[in-house]
Amino acid sequence: MLLPPVILNNACRSISTSAVANHIIKLSRLRVVDNSEIGKQAMLEGRPPRCIHVYNKKGIGLIGDKILVAIKGEMRKGILVGLKQKQLSKVPKFDSNNLVLIDNNGTPLGTRIHVPIPHILRTKLKEKTHTKGADYTKLLAIAPRFV
Repeated sequence: MLLPPVILNNACRSISTSAVANHIIKLSRLRVVDNSEIGKQAMLEGRPPRCIHVYNKKGIGLIGDKILVAIKGEMRKGILVGLKQKQLSKVPKFDSNNLVLIDNNGTPLGTRIHVPIPHILRTKLKEKTHTKGADYTKLLAIAPRFV
């Protein structure tokens, strides 16, 4: 039995064929994994930071990218240190989108990172330290373990 075209069009409109957006884009929720005061308060209140801007040409955040987040009514910068999305080979996939808060010159706001960070982050942040003038070596120094 064939359906009239009007019913067919309405049925097809409810089917979505686009891919799931599991990148870090604007308004993505993140988890602060350092021990900075503003990060601890936001996570305890149940109001995690949200991404406002990604500092790269594509507008999609990957591991090691710098982003601007809104946290407790303030704008802060941060570095992505773990993502839920599918990664390249030998790069671990995390259960949540992890973020370390930094100030304008690249110094982390906290003194300890609570989760292991990917080993590939060492090479990515060292490249960005030389080219951009920011000092990300302190972020690598406070990391307890690498995966």
